[in-house]
Amino acid sequence: MGPGSEGSGRARRARTAAGTVVTLVGDWITDGRLQPGDKVSETRVAAESGVSRNTVREAFRLLEHDGLLVHEPNRGVFVPRVGPLDVRDIYRVRRVLEPAVVRALTTLDVPRMQPLADAVAEARAAAARADWPHAGTSNMRFHRSLVGLAGSARLDATMRRLMAELRLVFAVVEHPAELFGPFVERNARIADLLMATRFPEAAATLETYLTDSEDAILAAFARQELTA
Repeated sequence: MGPGSEGSGRARRARTAAGTVVTLVGDWITDGRLQPGDKVSETRVAAESGVSRNTVREAFRLLEHDGLLVHEPNRGVFVPRVGPLDVRDIYRVRRVLEPAVVRALTTLDVPRMQPLADAVAEARAAAARADWPHAGTSNMRFHRSLVGLAGSARLDATMRRLMAELRLVFAVVEHPAELFGPFVERNARIADLLMATRFPEAAATLETYLTDSEDAILAAFARQELTA
């Protein structure tokens, strides 16, 4: 093996390590561990992920490119704040992606369905104890698992990024019970349709669901603007 091979191997390892950090920080945002406006510490991320600060800087650049972090000169790196235009764009992508995955299904992959069933059960339990942040996290896991039915690593990566952006939207909604409550059972209904292999009906139900979800979020933003 020559020097060039060693160099390319190091480059691949560096990219893999940076990708691991990208996933980690994205999951922190999705789970609500990082909130809009939070400063993200390079030192903390390096310590928790076990990588070098150079690798963290590379991951931060990738996250900035994806819109999940913003760099402010002389201040550092922050989780961005989002608004109605972001909501519309996120849902534009979701309406293209999620129903298409469901509509393309031809057979039921029962093992892949288990994460959807688990997410529904988690959301119901969270709603019963009025733990709406947890209900929101379960909702996002449901939709990530739904896209996971396609078995595509690229679609999974796209959905992971979308769900992190969506958490930033959820974080600024003042009354999460109104936002998440109605959709717990609607997720369950979609899961039931999938289990019954009624894929076209599940896709149509999902399209209506996404429109209603977007409308609910935009209405919440509008109410906040009126009271600001």
